[in-house]
Amino acid sequence: MTKTTLIPSGKKVDSLPDTAVTQKVVDARPSPGMTGGEAGGLWPKIVGIRLAFSSMALTLALFGPAWAQSNPSASQLINQLAPTGNVSDATRGIKPLAPDTQAPAAPMAGMAMTAPQVSAPPSANLVVDFESGSAMLTPSATKALDQLGQALTSKTLAVYHFNIVGHTDTTGAPAVNQTLSEQRAEAVKSYLETKFQIADERLKASGVGEADLAVATPPNTPEERNRRVEIINLGQ
Repeated sequence: MTKTTLIPSGKKVDSLPDTAVTQKVVDARPSPGMTGGEAGGLWPKIVGIRLAFSSMALTLALFGPAWAQSNPSASQLINQLAPTGNVSDATRGIKPLAPDTQAPAAPMAGMAMTAPQVSAPPSANLVVDFESGSAMLTPSATKALDQLGQALTSKTLAVYHFNIVGHTDTTGAPAVNQTLSEQRAEAVKSYLETKFQIADERLKASGVGEADLAVATPPNTPEERNRRVEIINLGQ
């Protein structure tokens, strides 16, 4: 970033990096030899620069979390959901060995056995906006799901099956939230199958209510980040 600042001689210096601006601000403090008028003219400019930096920091503090909460694009979802390692039976994402593939050799006597490295199934999260207390999708929800639909129908992910898991925040009774999460997962599944012609057997819908919060909150606390849909790759 380039900025304009003043050096003690009063000359403007353009296209300085941030580090240079900081250094010049320090150097621009009134020296013992300056007259009162010269010193008084410098301080307002120094204060102005400091206020500009403070304003920038405040903007990042206020809007940084909002940017971080934005839903991923189709390409980002593809990267998140594409398998990158071996998946175990426990993850329900296993791909059986081909008939002509040899199993790993048994360890020799006296050798310690090392547990195989198993990665969790690829997954992604979307904040999906539903009508309050219902499973009806809003326009912003369909916009987010359109990115998911493009990802699931891409060449990279078209051979895989997925579990759509509905989540809620802690507003309301847990039993009601459990039912609502299941209904919302079904609504997402139905939307994807209808608009993107995704085969029914490729998608599974389930809900966990408020049992798996992304952000821990007390009961009856509205939290957008907990009203989400999780997509888990189940394998081929």
